[in-house]
Amino acid sequence: MSKNVRVRFAPSPTGGLHLGGVRTALYNYLFAKQQRGDFILRIEDTDQSRFVEGAEKYITECLNWCELIPDEAPHIGGTHEPYRQSQRKEIYHQYAMQLVDSGHAYYAFDTPEEIEHMRGKLKSEGKSNLQYDHHTRMLMNNSLSRLPEETSKAIDQGIPYVIRLKIDPDAFIYFKDMIRGEMTFDTNNLDDKVLLKADGMPTYHLAVVVDDYLMKITHVFRGEEWLPSAPAHVMIWKYLGWENAMPQWVHLPLILKPDGNGKLSKRDGDRLGFPVFAMNWKDPKTSELMKGFKELGFLPEAFINMLAMLGWNDGTEQEIFNLEELIQKFSIERIHKAGAKFDFEKAKWFNHEWIKKLPVSHYSSRVAGMFTEMGITINDTEKFNKILELVKDRCTLLTGFWDNAHYFYKPPAEFDTASLTGKWNDDKKDFFESFITLLPGEAGWNSSSLENIFKTLAAEKKIKAGELLMIFRIILVGSKTGPGVFAIAEILGKEETIKRINLAIAQFVALNIK
Repeated sequence: MSKNVRVRFAPSPTGGLHLGGVRTALYNYLFAKQQRGDFILRIEDTDQSRFVEGAEKYITECLNWCELIPDEAPHIGGTHEPYRQSQRKEIYHQYAMQLVDSGHAYYAFDTPEEIEHMRGKLKSEGKSNLQYDHHTRMLMNNSLSRLPEETSKAIDQGIPYVIRLKIDPDAFIYFKDMIRGEMTFDTNNLDDKVLLKADGMPTYHLAVVVDDYLMKITHVFRGEEWLPSAPAHVMIWKYLGWENAMPQWVHLPLILKPDGNGKLSKRDGDRLGFPVFAMNWKDPKTSELMKGFKELGFLPEAFINMLAMLGWNDGTEQEIFNLEELIQKFSIERIHKAGAKFDFEKAKWFNHEWIKKLPVSHYSSRVAGMFTEMGITINDTEKFNKILELVKDRCTLLTGFWDNAHYFYKPPAEFDTASLTGKWNDDKKDFFESFITLLPGEAGWNSSSLENIFKTLAAEKKIKAGELLMIFRIILVGSKTGPGVFAIAEILGKEETIKRINLAIAQFVALNIK
C-alpha cells in the first residue's frame, strides 16, 4: 500500500502562506515520505477574482525554505499535469456535464439579486435556513423549475448560468475521518452548492474531487474548516461513480489564538506582535508588508518542529525533532482532535534550541547577510563562525546575533557609565594601564593566558577580580553583559584589545567617572 500513497497540498494563490497552511503541507509531506509515497503541490486558482500576482512563486519559495519539496508541482511537472486548476477548465466542464446528464446537477440562471431576494423573503418569514436547497430550488430560476425546452433556449441565448449540485433530502451521508472517526450528515441541512460558475470556472467543490480522482490522491489532509463541505464532496464522488476510489479523509484541528478563543488570523498576529506567515509577504496591490517567521530570524528546522507539535506529539516527552525524525515518528493516530493554541514564546523557545543545536556553519551565511545589511561585511568566515559559536546560547532569533556580536566589529560608541559609578578610580586606571604592558604576543594570545595574567595582576595590586572583570567587559563591549570577557579579547586580538582599553580610559577620565 505504501508505494501507492499520494497526497496533495493545494493552496490558493491569494496572498501570504499562513502557518496553518504550512502545517497542512507538513503533515501531508510527513505522511507521504513515511509511506514512501508522493507529495504533490497543486495550485487551486479557479477563483480569478482573488488571484494575486506572485503568490504562486511565493508559495513555492516557502515550501523550499521549509525543505518540503514536492514530487510533482507546476514548476516541477509530473505525470498528472497540469497542476494549476486554471489550466484544467475543460476537464471540469466535462464532469459537470456528466453530473447534469445523470440528474445529479442542474443549470441555475438566477441573478445575484434574485438569490438575495429569496434570502430576504425567507428571513422575513422567520426562517433560519436561507440556503439555495431542496426547500427553495423549485421556486427559483433553474432547469428543475423550467421546462426542458425553456432551459435549452436560455442556454442558446447565452443567458449566464451556474451548475449546482442536486442534494436529495431525507438522507444521511456517512464517511470516516481518520482523526474524528465516523461522521454523519443529514442532507436536509445541505445546500445545492455551485459546481461550475458563470465564467466556466469550477468551484472548489467540483475541482477538488475531479483533481483528487484524476491525480489518484489516496489521503486528503486539510483543515477542519472544510468539514462542513465534506458531505457534498462525498456525494460528488458517489454521483460520478468514483466511490470506490474516494480518498481517506483527515481533517486537521485548527491553530487557535493564544487565548484559545477562535482561529488564529493575521489580525491576531498584528495585534499581538508576531507573524502568522512563513515568509514576508508584500501585497502587490496595497504594498502592505506582512512579516514572516523567516525574516524575523527563525530557522526552518525550528519553524517546522514548532508546527509539527501544534496538534501532534509522538506520545513521549520529546519536543525537539528534525525532519527525518518527524517522518519516522509521525502518525495520524497521534493528531489531536482539539485545536492547538499558538504560543509565540514557545515558538521562540524552539528556535533558541535549534540555534544551540545546529553547527553555526548551518546558518552563518544568513547571519552574515544581516550584518551586511547593517553595514558590516564579513570577510573572515572562520573568525565569524567562532564569534557566532561564542554567543549563540544567548540568541533566541537569528537577528539576535547582531545585538550579541556586533561589538566584535565595531568598538563601543558609548559605555554603561552607570554601572561604573563607584567602581572606577585611579587604582583601576593604573591596573588596566599595567595590564596592557603585560599582554602576550600573538603566539601566547589566548583566553587562558589572558585570564591568568589578569588575575595574577589583580592579586598583586590587591583589587577584587570581580569588579575588574565587569569593568573590562564594559571597556570591550560597552555593557556588562556578554560571553566570557577573555574569550572576547582573544577574538578581538591584541591590537584591538589595547586600542579599546586606551579609548575607554580616555573616555572615563574625560567623563570624570568616580
